Amino acid sequence: MQPFIYLASQSPRRSQLLHQIGMAHTLLLPEADEDAEALETVMPGEAPQTYVQRVTRLKLEAALQRRERRALPPAPVLCADTTVALGREMYAKPVDAEDAARMLRALAGKTHRVLTAVAIAADGRTLQCCSESRVTFSPLSTADIDAYVACGEPMGKAGAYAVQGRAAAFIARISGSYTGIMGLPLFETAHLLRSLA
Repeated sequence: MQPFIYLASQSPRRSQLLHQIGMAHTLLLPEADEDAEALETVMPGEAPQTYVQRVTRLKLEAALQRRERRALPPAPVLCADTTVALGREMYAKPVDAEDAARMLRALAGKTHRVLTAVAIAADGRTLQCCSESRVTFSPLSTADIDAYVACGEPMGKAGAYAVQGRAAAFIARISGSYTGIMGLPLFETAHLLRSLA
């Protein structure tokens, strides 16, 4: 694998996951005047997998420009994006507690997909992958949802939950990549990094 990479993500979980596989990295975060959220606009009729891969590519392009503007030493740049989908409907990060509760009511008692796209650029090459996992929530009472939303964990999380947090008590079954559900599928990411060598 690479000696070190740039991680263009504000997610502390992605940084922790890279540390888990021994991948040295430096954060390459947006400047205050960059509108990173604008990249996450959903196009009309866009399928979840198409969306998450497109947004990841856009984030990567923005990060490469950022590295160039800052005249940073060359090293691979990694970006990722995660979305939660029930059918074709996507559940991004909730805007407030009410939105988080709405998402959790929709996911309760059902199986949804978690899609995490990863893109890495180095030496003029771009490699991409997309991990798809399935998560089955148990039925949730209004009290369950209210208590979970009140703890604050759903905020800033796609689908309004963190698989590695208190929401684990609601998850009956997982099929796919646990780390992909967290936000960075490590098997696929390590494969991409090895492919750059």
